[in-house]
Amino acid sequence: MAKPSGFVHTERADGTVVITHRGRAAGTLRGDRAARFLAEVAAGDAQLVMARWTGAYRFGNERAARNHPRNR
Repeated sequence: MAKPSGFVHTERADGTVVITHRGRAAGTLRGDRAARFLAEVAAGDAQLVMARWTGAYRFGNERAARNHPRNR
């Protein structure tokens, strides 16, 4: 599975964090959630953290799910 890429986060003066993916808004965090997000980004892989927080990442089972009889 490829590593996530293309994410950028911007912290605004009011404490709001805006996460963009390839130039498009992917999420906005405020208050306590923004603080937890920033702490997690500082401690780990920023791209992976942003992908997980926005839900914009792959689980690796898309090909198998496409071939499942229920999804035909």
